Amino acid sequence: MTTPPFSPLITLADGRRIPQLGLGVYKVEDDTAARIVEGAIDAGYRHVDTAKLYFNEAGVGAGVRASGIPRDELFVTTKVWNDDHGYDETLRAFDASLELLGMDYVDLYLIHWPAPKQNKYLETWRALETLKRDGRARSIGVSNFTAAHLENLIAHSVETPVINQVEIQPWLQQRELRDFDAGHGIVTESWSPLARGRVLGEPTLEAIGEKHGRSSAQVVLRWHVQQGLVVIPKSNSIERIRENSRVFDFELDETDLAAIAALETGERTGSNPDDVG
Repeated sequence: MTTPPFSPLITLADGRRIPQLGLGVYKVEDDTAARIVEGAIDAGYRHVDTAKLYFNEAGVGAGVRASGIPRDELFVTTKVWNDDHGYDETLRAFDASLELLGMDYVDLYLIHWPAPKQNKYLETWRALETLKRDGRARSIGVSNFTAAHLENLIAHSVETPVINQVEIQPWLQQRELRDFDAGHGIVTESWSPLARGRVLGEPTLEAIGEKHGRSSAQVVLRWHVQQGLVVIPKSNSIERIRENSRVFDFELDETDLAAIAALETGERTGSNPDDVG
């Protein structure tokens, strides 16, 4: 029997709602993705985040169908890759992603990186606006955009992105960018929230976890939740995926939050957006 949904919903600027905790599938092999996605949905997840770059859209779609949960009860995100920037190129890339997913629409379509050296993200965004008008991408947003990229996009576009998905973890908390997003009605979504496993065994996080009877991973995911962020941890383990979902029945106190804030160093586990593409 499928576990009921566990995650609160966050309302986007376009009125649609996204589950605050979702499943990321970066580096999940396509032939594994169906099992992982089906297992996560069985555990109560209703939000799955993939991308063309991950080469597992077919597996994600298969997992969604195998779950038996109606499509309109799930929130599926995918992204256009840097090689497909441009208006016509993006429309073709979207068609290919939709075919691999085996779906009629996605809930959220993102520009994966601004790829500023190409200087095509405004054309790419125009294609996303078309897809939204057509109803095939219910919501549209961006990933890895800095405030400067967003200012340029907003100034030259009809639609403002509803989400900016960026790396956020205890060593890279992105407070200024989060404030910018909030000031423009943009929800911030966190990728690599567990710093690619670095949170495991970190003394400060372990101590907070012992205080609450939780793992350091659960502490960090709870920290994201209390910041009002959408967060998409990934794992190839159904047991760990279930563990990651158990973050809505405890609360970090001010001492905990201050200790996590003190971990900030500005260190990334991924790339700088100005250097990609």
